[in-house]
Amino acid sequence: MIDLVGAWFRVLALADFEMGKHMSNTLKLVQGRAYLAIPGPSVVPDAVLQAMHRPSPNIYDGELIDMTHGIIPDLKRVARTRHDVAIYMCNGHGAWEAALSNVIAPGDRVLVPATGLFGIGWGEMATGLGAQVDVIDFGTSAPMDMDRVGQALRRDKAHEIKAVMAVHVDTSTSVRNDIAALRGVLDAVGHPALLMVDCIASMGCDVFEMDDWGVDVAVTSSQKGLMVPPGLGFVFFNDKAAGVRDAMTRVSRYWDWKPRAAPDSFYQYFGGTAPTHHLYGLRTALDMIHAEGMPQVWARHERLAQAIWAACDAWGQGGPLSLNVADRGGRSHAVTALNIDPPLATELRGWVEQNLGLTLGIPLGPVGSDDPAWHGHFRLGHMGHVNGQMIMGLLGGIEAGLCALDIPHGQGALGRAAAVIAGV
Repeated sequence: MIDLVGAWFRVLALADFEMGKHMSNTLKLVQGRAYLAIPGPSVVPDAVLQAMHRPSPNIYDGELIDMTHGIIPDLKRVARTRHDVAIYMCNGHGAWEAALSNVIAPGDRVLVPATGLFGIGWGEMATGLGAQVDVIDFGTSAPMDMDRVGQALRRDKAHEIKAVMAVHVDTSTSVRNDIAALRGVLDAVGHPALLMVDCIASMGCDVFEMDDWGVDVAVTSSQKGLMVPPGLGFVFFNDKAAGVRDAMTRVSRYWDWKPRAAPDSFYQYFGGTAPTHHLYGLRTALDMIHAEGMPQVWARHERLAQAIWAACDAWGQGGPLSLNVADRGGRSHAVTALNIDPPLATELRGWVEQNLGLTLGIPLGPVGSDDPAWHGHFRLGHMGHVNGQMIMGLLGGIEAGLCALDIPHGQGALGRAAAVIAGV
């Protein structure tokens, strides 16, 4: 007699097996909290979000005013300066313009040693304000050559160059430049130009010492190492830069840093209405940073970056993936740019986002999105509110994508990263 019931169950079991095989290839695992692993805006801590989730405060009296007075010295502690800071309601590009507007007049010359898109972009901002911009383009995969910068400064016998505008970490390339060495070049040549530094990607991640390194103007914003949503820009400036501003014949009323750094009334901190909820978030973020301590913050970012590099080196030994910056000493601890055969970068980014809820950074330069080569670059953000298990999750997600897309890669990447994080 035929076992109809048994046969039916065997059919069901086979169907379940076939469905399981199909689902294993198509099942999306995106539920849960998404991970935005791009180089800014960075992950916002829950404590910062909770601090911002409140009714609008009184902007004329009370705790907001008292809190802001306390924010100023704690911002300076992050920049490692005893000098002044001005706060603006803007993104990093706005902070660029704010800094330039206070010290560069139309017709002034500036020198831009560029190692990526953002160095070029800051120079273009200066051009838009009427400055004459000399660019030394060092490409997209290595730090600036100090000898070439020195040569350019020596040629400027009349000291027409009013400022050297450098990017500490260029977010587009992950190149980290030696700012202390750049100050050394200026001093060795005896050139009086201001040293202006973009720290948008580096402040609160990579070691930065404004006063000890002789930086005259430093620019940053809220959405990266400071762990606050985009919307605040900061310009730190020393007495030398303040003297240059005082000699300017005209400075934009809104960008003028004098009333913001030394206000007679609270509203002058911001050129009008305060960025109320951002300030509450910033207060909490600064509390978190200083509770950890700046040396520990820097060390954490360095260790996590080294774990990422270890994994990428392992993957690259068996496939086309490579780190954009070959020299470890020239790599940022906040962002890592990677190269791979196009269009694999775009395919990998798409797979991990659609299937895992993991978002990787798009390329920014050296080619536009209409160029097929654009699809061979991507970036990882590891700045601000990140820890060991998050970085291991990021790397595990990438390895899953490499496997799913059958992209050739070396083995043992996660083990190497884990060993770095464990300190063994």
